[in-house]
Formats: sequence, C-alpha cells, structure tokens
Amino acid sequence: MIDERYGLAVGRIRKMKNEDTVGTPFREFFHKMAEFVLMMDEVRALILDGTYRNLELKELQLWNHRLYHDILPEAYGTSYGNPAFAAAQLGREYGQVLSFLYTELRGCIAYVFEQKTEYLDIVYELLIEIYNQFEEDERPGIGRIKESIYWYASDYCDVFVAGRIREQIDPLESFAADMIQNSNLNDLRYLYQFGEYISDNELRTAGHLMELPEAQIRRMADVYTEGYRTGFVNTGKDLSKKGVVEIRYVLGFERVIRQAVWNFREMGLRPVIVRSGVSVLTKRGHLKQGYYGAIPNKQYEYDHRNDQALFLDKKFVERRLEVIQTTYGHHKELAGKAAGPACIDMFGETPFSPEQKEEAVHLSKKQEELQRNLYSRQSQITNQYIRGDERSFTIIAYPLPEIGDRYEEIFDEIIRINTLDSRTYEKVQQKLIDALDQGEYVHVLGGNGNHTDLKVRIHELKDPAKETAFENCVADVNIPVGEVFTSPVLEGTDGILHVSKVYLNGLQYRDLEMTFADGMITDYRCSNFDEEEKNREYIFENILHKHKTLPMGEFAIGTNTTAYVAAKKYGIEEKMPILIAEKMGPHFAVGDTCYSWSEDVKVYNPDGKEIVARDNSVSILRREDVSKAYYQCHTDITIPYEELKRISVISGDGKETVLLEDGRFVLAGTGILNEPLKNAGK
Repeated sequence: MIDERYGLAVGRIRKMKNEDTVGTPFREFFHKMAEFVLMMDEVRALILDGTYRNLELKELQLWNHRLYHDILPEAYGTSYGNPAFAAAQLGREYGQVLSFLYTELRGCIAYVFEQKTEYLDIVYELLIEIYNQFEEDERPGIGRIKESIYWYASDYCDVFVAGRIREQIDPLESFAADMIQNSNLNDLRYLYQFGEYISDNELRTAGHLMELPEAQIRRMADVYTEGYRTGFVNTGKDLSKKGVVEIRYVLGFERVIRQAVWNFREMGLRPVIVRSGVSVLTKRGHLKQGYYGAIPNKQYEYDHRNDQALFLDKKFVERRLEVIQTTYGHHKELAGKAAGPACIDMFGETPFSPEQKEEAVHLSKKQEELQRNLYSRQSQITNQYIRGDERSFTIIAYPLPEIGDRYEEIFDEIIRINTLDSRTYEKVQQKLIDALDQGEYVHVLGGNGNHTDLKVRIHELKDPAKETAFENCVADVNIPVGEVFTSPVLEGTDGILHVSKVYLNGLQYRDLEMTFADGMITDYRCSNFDEEEKNREYIFENILHKHKTLPMGEFAIGTNTTAYVAAKKYGIEEKMPILIAEKMGPHFAVGDTCYSWSEDVKVYNPDGKEIVARDNSVSILRREDVSKAYYQCHTDITIPYEELKRISVISGDGKETVLLEDGRFVLAGTGILNEPLKNAGK
C-alpha cells in the first residue's frame, strides 16, 4: 500500500513537471518542486539497488552538491527556499506558504536515505494537493492553502512526532548506528551515505581522525563516556536501571563514536543516534538536536525557524500533546530505560549574525504564548516517562577545520584541555568555594570597557560544616574541567551584565547587555542591528526564547586559564563554544538552573559537603504548579578575563574578600591558575 501510494504520487508529480495547467508566476515554482521530487526518486532508486553506496568519491560529491545546491549561499538569492525571493516572485502571502512547502519537501532527502517511504508519500501528497488548488483556481485563497498545511501538520503528528519519539528511545531504530558500526571508516565515501550535506569540515575532520593512533581515539572516547558514567555516580543516580544512551554529534567523528558505542555497551547501554529534525513537526526553531552534517546555509535555517506560525493554534497544541502522551504511554518501558544524551559538539565556524527578514513567517503574540505553553507541557510529559532525577548527560567539544590554518595543532590542544588533571583543579577550586561560602553576595565588576556591575546573592548555609552553595565542577558531565557554580538567590541579585562580543547557540551578539532586578531580566539590548527594536527582538527570540523575562539560573567562576590562553594564542576567542568559554571567566546563565527537573536529588562535592543551592524562588514553584517553574532554556554568558576588573565576595558584616583582580586570581591558594596567563599572547 505504501509503495503503491509512492508510485502514484511520483507518477503524478512527473506529469506536473511538464504541465502548464497552473498560471504564472506559480508555474515555475511547481516545475521546480517537481524537478526536486524527481531528483529524490532518482537517488532513491540508486540507494535501493545498491549503486549509490558503490559510487566513486567524486560522483558522491557531485550528488551531494546537487542535493543541496539550491540553498547554498551562492544560490540562495534565487531559491524558493528563501522567503524574500519567494515573496518577490509570488507575492508575500503566497511566497511565505510556498517557501514553507519547499522547505518541508527538502526534508525528503533524509527520508530517501533512511528509506522512509511513508514519509515521502505524505509530503508528496501535500505538494499534489496544493498544486491541484492552483489548477482549479488561478489564485486560490491563502486560507485554503493554509488549511491544507494545517491538516497535514495535525493529521500526521502521529507519524512524524511519534516516530521522532520512538527514534530517541528505541535502539532498534538504528539507521545511523548501523552505518557507523558497519562502514569502512577509512574510506571517506561513508560520509555520503547519511544524506547530510558534507563540506570540507566533515571531510577533513574524518581525515584527521584517520591519522590519529588508535590509542588517541580510545582516549578521546574514554573521556567522553567516563564523564557520562561519572555524572550518574556524582549525583547518586543508578545507571544500572538504564539501557539506552542518546548520542548526539556532527558527522566526521565516527571513529570516536564507534569506540564510544563499545564503551557504552560495557556500561549496559545501547545507542540511539537520531538525525536532527528536518520537518516543521520535528525541529525546534533553527537549533540542531541529534546528529547532522554541515549546515548548508545558516540564514536558510534561521529564515524558517518560525514556520509553525502557519498552523499553530490551541487545537494543534492539544493534538500534538495528545500524540506525545500516547506515544510515551505505549513505549513507557523503553522511555524508562533512557539515560540521557551524550553530546560531542563542534566549533570553529565563522560567527553568524543573521539577517532579519520581514518576508519570513513570524509568530503572533498569541502564538508565542501557545508555543511556550506547548514546550512547557511537552517537557512535563517527557519528565513523566524519562525522569530528570534519574537521567544525566555529558557534553564535550572539538574544533572544525574551518577554525583556521592551524587546525590540527588546535585540535591537539583541545584534546589536552579536555583531558586536564581534574585533581589539581579540584583543590584550587575548593579554595574559591571556601571563600564564597563565607559570603552574602558576590560583586562582579567589569573593566577595560566592560560596564558589568552585578551583585549576586548567595544561598545561606544552615550548617556550613556539612553544606556548601557552590559545586566543584571537575569534568564529569561538563567537559573540560574548570568552574565553580551555584544557583543564585534571585531576591537581591541586581545590576547590569555586559559583554562586548559573545557567540550563543550558533548566533553572534555584539555589546550584549542585560539588566537584572531581584534576579529577573528587566531590560536587554545589543548592537547587532541599526534598529533598536530589531536588537530587542533578536534577544527576545533567541536568548529569552520568547519569554517576557528569565531568571538568573546560574552564577559561576571559570578557572580554566589554560583554555583561555589557548584561545588567545590561536586568535579563536570568539569561536570557542560556550562549553569551553564558560570556563574562561565568570559566567551567568539565564533560564533554568543547572539542576532543573532534579532539584530534589542530593548532590555532594568531593569534600563530602552537600550542595544545597539547587533551587531558586522560581524553580521551587514546581511543588505548586510545575508549569511556572521551568522555561526549557539555559543560556550561559561569559565575561572574558580581559574584560574583568574584580570579583569579590561580601560577607554579612561587610567584609570584602577579593577573588580576582584585573583578570588575575588573587585569593590565597589560587595563584597556580595564573601560571598559564603568564604565557598569554606568546
């Protein structure tokens, strides 16, 4: 039945390519869509008969370019994937919906490689349905087209959304895992079998890993998997109750992932390796979650981040939540075995500051509220079946070749940073914690043009001999080593946070400034755009995630001066991922605390003291109304050492103890952290 539907759909689209039954300017659009579908059918045939796997490298590269050419930056100006071009050719309203249709069609690349014929049927039938409307009426009503899109999204939630959940918890959904385990990783042709865009970054990454000795690969995998295991140990969670680990990474790292899979199996964990979402029903804005290749065009991803606005209403929210609840209910045993994600991030890309396009689809204020409600309730359902107090995670990062001419040297330096001796840091960081635990609040003051002036209130200790407010982070879930952090008391946390340049979730911010009163954001600005309103919208959407305000969920002092010096040495400060950048100075997270969904799990430092600062006055609301306790976001913002005048801790009697002065550690017992700084700039 599925194959029959496929044959009928492709047969109809084949005719569409040469028909003139649709008037201008829409005829060209549908001819382009038909060409794309027929290209998909051609690739599908090559995959099914085994030809594609055996193509030469140059042939595979030509196919890969052909699949993604239309949205690459050099072609994007005249692509229907570009809402600005589509609006100029077809009119604003038609341009928006038809650009969305093309974007949804592009998800078929993944479905072809994964041989998801039912998914292809569904998307192709949507194209035919909308095409028929243009055959019947030269300019069909926009409402009618949107109705087709609405019912596509609603009717097929139980295919796309349910399928996505199963892929995240069921090891039998093993397309990528099988590819990694069964491919010849010494033959770069394997990269083209995933269906992702492959750039020089992925080729050179895989090539570089081929050159590394097996012992080095094993060491990299061991750091990654041991950090994951230690995360369970340090939080007193029982890993033996779990059976599945979700691996997230960027293509090119398969040698490390293959070794990591073996390591995880020894822990009793089977892998799930899920592609980052490609449908409006499985994506979350422009963010990537899962495995993926190169991003062909970040502007394209950003332009379509709000495509849900074409159908998002209360009825759809309830429909989606019903599917999520039902799917987890049917697979509750599998969900209960899910241990949490293990992530390898990549960094080094040229910082991206997007163009804000009026022609792109935007959420209305009402839809923003619906989306927040959807994500909140979705998280609650997920936590019901994959409990936050039973799961953990780990994350580590490595550079892309795009980072510069000294890529191999930088890569080796990052390996060294990721494997620094945590015992040395543990002792020094304890000195900082001992001083911080004496305080009522911390005063952070910027310098050298940075006008940060913040007072961060510290959690009061009832029994200082047994309790602490700060966690001594020694490279378990959060690699590399190098920070002490806390959940601040919101009340009394006031002032201005400023940083001259920062790169967050793939986006660059210039002169980012946030004002806090009682721990909540009251104002914000940046200087990315000429219009102040665009700057505010940029922050509202991508840092506040459409919330009117967010709490300060974390305050930390980064101690990894080795990473800081490496960044300065290679001139890659602005390319460092937040995972490493947060260890290179004080940082502040806006959103949920580090302990969200597991605040009631007791956590201890290596010295045996319990970390009691796990809650704040927002997260504690979970005991009354969980929907008011979490924001489903946590964004770290770091002030680099060179923009720092002073960090001091103020005790209840007014005594000031200075921890850092002019970017250097001055507290007794922490001087060793300044040793790498002596070589800064050399």
